Amino acid sequence: MQRFHDKFWPRRVPRAITVPQTSLWDNLATTARRYPDKPALVFFDRSTSWRELLSQAERLAARLQSLGVAPGDRVMLDMQNCPQLVVAHFAILRCDAVVVPVNPMNRAAELGHYITDPELRVAITTADLAPEIAAASQALPPSQRLSHLVVTQFTDAFDADSAEARRMPPAWREWLLARPALPRLDSTQVMAWDEALGNALPLADTHAGPQDLAALPYTSGTTGLPKGCMHTHASLMHNAVASALWGSVTAESVSLLAVPMFHITGMVCLMHCGVWAGSTQVLMSRWDRELAGELISRHGVTHWTNIPTMVIDLLASPRLEQFDLSSLTNISGGGAAMPQAVAQRLWDQFGLRYAEGYGLTETAAPSHNNPPDATKQQCLGIPFIGCDARVVDPETLRELPPGEQGEIVIQGPMVFQGYWRRPEATAAAFVEIGGKRFFRSGDLGRVDEDGYFFITDRLKRMINASGFKVWPAEVEALMFRHPAVQEACVIAARDSYRGETVKAVVVLRPSHRGQVSEQDLIAWCRETMAVYKAPRVIEFVEALPKSGSGKVMWRTLQERETSP
Repeated sequence: MQRFHDKFWPRRVPRAITVPQTSLWDNLATTARRYPDKPALVFFDRSTSWRELLSQAERLAARLQSLGVAPGDRVMLDMQNCPQLVVAHFAILRCDAVVVPVNPMNRAAELGHYITDPELRVAITTADLAPEIAAASQALPPSQRLSHLVVTQFTDAFDADSAEARRMPPAWREWLLARPALPRLDSTQVMAWDEALGNALPLADTHAGPQDLAALPYTSGTTGLPKGCMHTHASLMHNAVASALWGSVTAESVSLLAVPMFHITGMVCLMHCGVWAGSTQVLMSRWDRELAGELISRHGVTHWTNIPTMVIDLLASPRLEQFDLSSLTNISGGGAAMPQAVAQRLWDQFGLRYAEGYGLTETAAPSHNNPPDATKQQCLGIPFIGCDARVVDPETLRELPPGEQGEIVIQGPMVFQGYWRRPEATAAAFVEIGGKRFFRSGDLGRVDEDGYFFITDRLKRMINASGFKVWPAEVEALMFRHPAVQEACVIAARDSYRGETVKAVVVLRPSHRGQVSEQDLIAWCRETMAVYKAPRVIEFVEALPKSGSGKVMWRTLQERETSP
């Protein structure tokens, strides 16, 4: 079926692709054979070649197999960006096992679910995060606890005394250079990274194919605990290959990997795309605008996928004129709308068109993207390679004409298989239209006369804080653990930098009124949950508005908050 956007389709980019009928591991093995001595990863002073990356992944895979990791087993991977994350990700795949990527900002109170729901026995993490995982595991019944915890230090991947390391942001030094002691656990074997890789163990053959489960990233929703999104090798492979074609990523490309690889975008559009193409990836563990400017200049970065707040921050640097950004040829991102003035400055000052995209954990990142040479600002773009996306009436599922608001639905090889052990949630997430199975995004949008998609509102209750999705029901459930909280309703508040931030409207228990301040509760939340989820604003009220059936009318509070 011809679509309005066909005339804007990027030249030389196919509308559909035939992806390899192999596993994601095979991409690493093939690239290492083709480019053995070429840099795969750059982290401070150290460059890891494709040969070295393959060897480390194989040795860790052999260790994981010796610990009992079998095909189909789920293994937690909880790290900030570092070479060890890439090694561990592919080691898990080499075992024909399933990667469970976890946001390293999660605290012990949140991590228990990520252990019990996928029935984990093995986790891989960094030493700064190991105590949180250990606490989460120890709080569980003995039968549900982790059996093995593999722990790496950041300095396992770079020289702490190098000139590069001495130039790291001062705020990072205590975090990256420290070597915390490994936790001691009664029922869990804790193994250091060097010991895990220092082996000559046999490695069983790999048999994983395109339809086998490869990753189980978790996403929250309007109710209940986070749900695992089942992605096969095929669904991730499709968007990895498609991202390389769309963004002209080749073996000669150099990407700045500043977005987190535990997130679906960093995992698929950067890590797996780079492994497929054989490009070089320059890693940042966290965002720092001065370091980003230096890395782009020093390494001749050609591709930079980001969230708009990173670009805004870099352009505000007082040292901007000292950075050489001339190597950049592709700059793209998503998660939040790029302000028009900033996109225009990129074009006027650097000749760069900022290409916004759109996708979800359920769609292996991009389901839409702006054509690099035909971008529209503050726009999702057009349906991605192989994707059939439509705007439909949420009730009748009738496709709507340009300009009318409806729900965005998505079909294609990048769409996940369903939610892990949640058949009812899976059934509710899909609809059949014209004999095809479409995923319901929960986002309301419209299509313009050129076939470009725009978001207009949300069906799902969600807060977008600098690209991080915050689900109010999850935050509320955690807040109810505080003894002073009788009721809580979490909504979005405006934020000039983050776009939106988290606000909690709280009714205190009578016994605690006057005893707990807004700042007390904010501090408790930051200790209990990932910082990006924690409310930055607390408002105490006598009562929450409720419907006749007793349900909290969150939309009333939201509309009051956002009204002029």
